Amino acid sequence: MNLNLFTMTDSNMLANQKQFLGHPVGLYILFLTEMWERFSYYGMRAILVLYLVGEVGIENAGLGWSNEDALALYGWYTMFVYVASIPGGIIADKIIGQKKAVFVGGMLLVAGHSVLAVEAMWAFYTGLTLIVMGVGMLKPNISTMVGGLYPKHEQDKRDMGFYIFYMGINLGAAASALIVGYIGETIGWHYGFGLAGIGMAIGQLTYWYGQRYLTHVGNLVIDERDESEKTDGNLIFSIFKSNNSIVGFIITFALGMFIWLFNGSLDYGLLVMGLAFAVGVGIVVYNDGNEIEKDRILVTYLSFLIIIVFWGSFEQAGGLLNVYAKQKTDLLIGNFLVPASWFQSVNAIFILIFATVVGSFWVWWKNRKKESSSLFKMAIGVIIMGWGFFFMSAASLQYDVEGLSSMHWLVLAYLFHTIGELCASPVALSFITKLAPDRWMAFMMGAYFAATGLGNKVAGLLGESATEMGEFTIFTFIAVFCTIFGLLVLLIIKPLKRLTHNAEGSIA
Repeated sequence: MNLNLFTMTDSNMLANQKQFLGHPVGLYILFLTEMWERFSYYGMRAILVLYLVGEVGIENAGLGWSNEDALALYGWYTMFVYVASIPGGIIADKIIGQKKAVFVGGMLLVAGHSVLAVEAMWAFYTGLTLIVMGVGMLKPNISTMVGGLYPKHEQDKRDMGFYIFYMGINLGAAASALIVGYIGETIGWHYGFGLAGIGMAIGQLTYWYGQRYLTHVGNLVIDERDESEKTDGNLIFSIFKSNNSIVGFIITFALGMFIWLFNGSLDYGLLVMGLAFAVGVGIVVYNDGNEIEKDRILVTYLSFLIIIVFWGSFEQAGGLLNVYAKQKTDLLIGNFLVPASWFQSVNAIFILIFATVVGSFWVWWKNRKKESSSLFKMAIGVIIMGWGFFFMSAASLQYDVEGLSSMHWLVLAYLFHTIGELCASPVALSFITKLAPDRWMAFMMGAYFAATGLGNKVAGLLGESATEMGEFTIFTFIAVFCTIFGLLVLLIIKPLKRLTHNAEGSIA
């Protein structure tokens, strides 16, 4: 496999690359690689908690953990998977390039899932650690490579490419929950973990085979600026060389200490203190840019707030909505009892149906000279996703009256959540590749996924509060908050767009 270094992406090679269905063949290689990576990740995730809380001393024995302990581990694990994208991005940007990072990440994932197939506690924790490291290396860099397949002037085509790539993510997620979940629950947990590893191995072979279509993308970018313009090679040390990065670090670190000392939460305290270093590095990256780059980096950071709000609301699907489907929804269709877990595949199925439809709509919308900036789409996505929770508010009212709520409320909620996701998530991925400097591209993508991880943590906290406040209150709060937040973003869309310095071309 040729993973040689190149100084810069060759625009002529981009223009002349082999096409399939109007897109570079490399897109479909990355599509299949990510599909199998998500198959392995979501397959393992589907059975992880079930394995932890499974009874001991039976044929397909679990670990016998309490629900509280299992969900706590699950929460930290899923968050660290995304937070690890920051060091994964830095390693790609400064040491090995995105293409090599994806390969290394894939090998770590194959190893991690394979180790999980071993029935031993050392193997369990080792496997989880390897998976966190693997996803951190692969996830931000493969998404960055998708953007690198397209010349700067092909903005609409790039956006549509990310929609196609996003379908691969959800195709893998939809299949894994059914296949790996079934194997894990009925045959053996470790057989399920092993099957996830086989899926990742297929993804690695696909990536290996497809290198001939990726020779011009994902290579290490050499910073050819004068030494006086460059950031110190030691990013941690660089935090303490400028006033704004020091201030950002101290404020965030102090917040972590406050949480630890006054709230008694060591875990969250350490998390925020770790975040302090991420904030410091983020400011160092900002300081490293020229005036135009600084503005673009700033608006990218601001867009992360949209991402946290979006995923903090959206990820109720795996928690609160999942429990609601199991405990408070009428799942009977005639004499058939619909498994509550099936609703976890509704979002992925809707994405496969509507991904290209939503992408085509936005191209049509732009051609009509309507507002079509990425920030506009992301704000609209937050609003539409938020409206989905109004259906769950209605479900809660029906439950209070009748003792059970109808399934159609859940289906409608997932439909709106999906449309909102398609407006926000693939667009956000594409947006980062348009604004981030080439030398920091993978780091910025890693920061995006870290923001996603924080959103997942927020989702867990909101879900926990439903026990005291009630589902109706939580659902309605999320719906109203997302609507107001999205409208506020729309109100400041013009000054935010000016900060992009026309990175998305001529937009209405």
